[in-house]
Amino acid sequence: MKYDELEKHRIKEIKKAIVRSRYIRTIGRNARIRYHGDGPDSPVRIIITDQKAIGWGLSWIPDDKMPNLIGQKVSDLFDPEIGVIKEEAMPIDFALHDLAGVILDMPVYKMLGGKGCPVVKSYDGAIYMDDLTPEESPKGVNAVIQSCRDDYNMGYRDFKVKIGRGFQWMDLPKGIQKDIDIVRAIHYSFPDCKILVDANDGYTCEDMIRFMDAVAECNIFWIEEPFRENRENLIKLKEFLAKRSSKTLIADGEGGWNIDFLLDLGKDKLIDVLQMDIAGYGFTNWRKIMPDLISAGIFASPHTWGDPLKVIYTAHLSAGLGNIPIIEGIPSITYDADLMLYKLQDGKLYIPENSPGFGMRIKESLLED
Repeated sequence: MKYDELEKHRIKEIKKAIVRSRYIRTIGRNARIRYHGDGPDSPVRIIITDQKAIGWGLSWIPDDKMPNLIGQKVSDLFDPEIGVIKEEAMPIDFALHDLAGVILDMPVYKMLGGKGCPVVKSYDGAIYMDDLTPEESPKGVNAVIQSCRDDYNMGYRDFKVKIGRGFQWMDLPKGIQKDIDIVRAIHYSFPDCKILVDANDGYTCEDMIRFMDAVAECNIFWIEEPFRENRENLIKLKEFLAKRSSKTLIADGEGGWNIDFLLDLGKDKLIDVLQMDIAGYGFTNWRKIMPDLISAGIFASPHTWGDPLKVIYTAHLSAGLGNIPIIEGIPSITYDADLMLYKLQDGKLYIPENSPGFGMRIKESLLED
């Protein structure tokens, strides 16, 4: 396939801006971190070409390390069938994908081949340990149920639940029991919703087996980061799950600290879903690795937490390449970009099928000098 239009555009300007998003409630603890805040002020870069095409996306590189790409042809930096093709342009990976889609008048997921579905299953990634706050008067289990209810009313139908209270916030046996009580309460309150659990490496293998034995009737969809990845413990957990909760998947790798090791674990069926962060690992790199995952029978679901823009990117990756059973959603509002073309209904995120690029319009004031 030829994309001659990209050759007609040269980069005229690259602007830096901040896009503000806020969660629908303050996010508190997981197993390791006390406070996750109210939402991000996301650094983005906006590319403007000499033909007045505009693309933008997340970009964290400091100004003094940003390469000078002014005057370069878009086609010298980006190939729609690959992604970014010049290493120095990787800091504007998302922006170049968006720009190419705008120039070619197609959504990014169609540029990727449209192998998936533009209606993407999305779980609620914001069920943290609301029962433990405020510290002077913890609100208890009902606070977590209320968070689920609020997010259900936004359109979510599946919940990822933070566990690991015994890692540092509670006495270990009491913390594990509270994790069990929370998961059971959610299951009985929302019996038709899938539950995913995320321990943020806050469990031991033995305690995870104990926990899963106690919640086996809750039909856990996946266990995320049960403990620091190691082969011996993953074998033990897999053997237990085969007997007690055979449909439960293991998801891991959001830090992307050793891709080869993660791939080996996946090929040996010890990890079912790889989760390298969509921004930390990169959109182009996800495009490169996905065929290997598919051939090895490993699912993908890139980590998105912290920024709703990453949810949009992951939705396009899912719709474009497939092999992503569900994506992480973030109940939030974005103020400096228009995401209104995206609709969340009955646990599914609907990608606008005729909106070019990533389908998000940035606020006009951010384009002004």
